[in-house]
Amino acid sequence: MTKASSGSSPSRRALLGSTFGLGAVAVLPGCAIPPRLAAVPANRSGEARVLDLPNERFRIATPEGQAGFDREVVAALVRRRRALNLPDGAMVPELNLLAVSGGGENGAFGAGLLNGWTAHGTRPVFDLATGVSTGALTAPFAYLGPDWDAALKDVYTAITPDRVLRRRRITAAVFDDALADTAPLFETISQYLDERMLAAIADAHQQGRLLLIGTADIDAQTPVVWNIGAIASSGHPRALDTIRRVLLASAAIPGAFPPVMFEVTLDGEAHQEMHVDGGTFAQAFLYPSAVTSARRAALARRQRVPPARAWVIRNGRLDSEWATVDRRSISIAARAISSMIAASGFNDAVRLYFFAQRDGVDFNLAYIGSDFTTRLESPFEPNFMRALYAYGYERARAGFEWAKTPPL
Repeated sequence: MTKASSGSSPSRRALLGSTFGLGAVAVLPGCAIPPRLAAVPANRSGEARVLDLPNERFRIATPEGQAGFDREVVAALVRRRRALNLPDGAMVPELNLLAVSGGGENGAFGAGLLNGWTAHGTRPVFDLATGVSTGALTAPFAYLGPDWDAALKDVYTAITPDRVLRRRRITAAVFDDALADTAPLFETISQYLDERMLAAIADAHQQGRLLLIGTADIDAQTPVVWNIGAIASSGHPRALDTIRRVLLASAAIPGAFPPVMFEVTLDGEAHQEMHVDGGTFAQAFLYPSAVTSARRAALARRQRVPPARAWVIRNGRLDSEWATVDRRSISIAARAISSMIAASGFNDAVRLYFFAQRDGVDFNLAYIGSDFTTRLESPFEPNFMRALYAYGYERARAGFEWAKTPPL
């Protein structure tokens, strides 16, 4: 779960420091590594299938992926009109688009905000919900609505480190694919994402609403957007397990957490893809630009389009966090990487803002303010996460003041 800003985060500094400090040992001869099937051949990743569903996922960095996603949006709007009893071709009354970012333990902020928003009585139904990293764990609950608020609260206030990871021996830096084992996190995900939740996601998808989760295929070095609702409604016997693994992959910090291997087929042969934290490419996303080309064209012709609102929950701060850095290569490298992650989160907020301005979408941004001063003392510390949940909840319950622009 990508940490948003880590100047004062011992969890991210410890993970990054361990990775750098031990990574050099990996060049020793004779080291065994976990086996895997052959990767998908270069330039053919777009043809590989996990469940053999044509719309199970989209590689939005490619023209083919953008075209596939565009078709999925058109099909969703048809289902949405049907669900709202609108005639063919009629515009939906409004669109509410939610993006939940990465942020590790800071995901408690977004969970609290969503539940406080419910208590305030103004939380909309989201036509599109996206999630990356810890946001991938939040987005399904947000997508399904207030009936799932209690479970969302439990995820972020009842969590303990032993429900997220098991630390491996120091030799894991040489002989394994990560410093920690996330089997406990998979068990935690499975506890909440059960058959009942799968059915609810499938039903929402049939109503024309989309739930999308981002991962990074590091073999192909491309972002992948998984169409969770389509997978849930497919009836495939491996649908539930696949969705659980997608959420796990989206939260898999490279080097610290193991990648998730997806078995795929191509030309009738088995291959494996290696997927890690979606924040490798973007801390938050809403839609590829090709999807809104028709909306932009209509606006240019001064035609009426349905009002659209973008709600971006940044599970982190957007100001800098000061920290003393030891004059050691490991500390400097870890701090530099955490700074790049923080900068990436800020840049994503700016990018989504300019996309919204271009597309005539009302932009709304939430992030952790400088008035939250509780410090994280250890990874996934319950007291910190409960305090941050309460901070987000109380601000939203009182009527959250969404920022209309990033702090440029």
